[in-house]
Amino acid sequence: MARGSLDKIGSDRAGTAFREIEIPLPAGTGAGTRKAPADRLRSGEPRTARPRPSGARAVRSRIGAYVALTKPRIVELLLITTLPTMIVAARGWPPGGLVVLTLVGGALAAGGANAMNMVADRDIDKVMRRTRNRPLVTGALTVPEAVVFAVVLEAMGFGELWLWVNPLSAVLAVSATVFYVLVYTMWLKRTSTQNIVVGGVAGAVPVLVGWAAVTGSLSWTPVVLFAVIFVWTPPHFWALAVKYKDDYSAAHVPMLPSVATFRRTAVEILLYTVCLVAVSLLLAAVAHLGPIYVASASLLGALFIAMVARLWHQATPKAAMAVFSYSITYLTLLFVAMAVDVFARR
Repeated sequence: MARGSLDKIGSDRAGTAFREIEIPLPAGTGAGTRKAPADRLRSGEPRTARPRPSGARAVRSRIGAYVALTKPRIVELLLITTLPTMIVAARGWPPGGLVVLTLVGGALAAGGANAMNMVADRDIDKVMRRTRNRPLVTGALTVPEAVVFAVVLEAMGFGELWLWVNPLSAVLAVSATVFYVLVYTMWLKRTSTQNIVVGGVAGAVPVLVGWAAVTGSLSWTPVVLFAVIFVWTPPHFWALAVKYKDDYSAAHVPMLPSVATFRRTAVEILLYTVCLVAVSLLLAAVAHLGPIYVASASLLGALFIAMVARLWHQATPKAAMAVFSYSITYLTLLFVAMAVDVFARR
């Protein structure tokens, strides 16, 4: 997902905004009303940290906060693309131990990168509806705690891949983290309308990790797999950004839907979707996949294009979210079709 784009999936189900209300204060407090949470957010004031629970509930709460830092839904999608890639590379089921070690190492590296992303983006997160319940915004965790957690995860992921998979997979995993945090999060995201396009590099690296884990090298097949996810990222994330364009404007993040007309955004989404379908079919020739994959890629691609065309005609947030949701289904089923095709032709 790209990780530059995939980092928005998990948080899209955040709660709805508080209504604007005036809260009367008891007599003698020195003020008649106080600002509700939504008012403080709109005025730029920091959110008040939530009271810390105690006992067993406190332990569960902190564990949940640390898990949230890793953006588990993004990690899940990254792993969904890694396993079928390993199956294609092995032309069957790879050794079970190698699969577990690769997926665990990849999850640790991705989780560490996502935690670093939250540290760097905490100023943006507090003014966006989609991200304002993240643990560094609410005060569930402190910045030093998050940084230490991220570094530990990253070190564990790199070490595990280096020692028990192979050095190439470890280097690829850590390179994705460096690119995601330094190039996308800390630079392009805040400065360029092409942020998510270039940022898609990070989210496409896990397929290279999966391939390298099995073969110890890279070839044209993983490069095309990389291209599939890279081209998938813009239509996937721009569709989500249509709904939250006002949030991005408030946070001064130049995401395409917040700085361009809806028509231009829809055209860009359509162009990338057409390219995505073409690249997915190219993969069949390069990876020597058969009719199951070709039929699946063609059908899934045709549905994707049809949904984007509907978005262009309807121009509504609801239609955009339908494209966003389908894009996740598309990528999942496309990679499942690769694995099924390999097993069917053995």
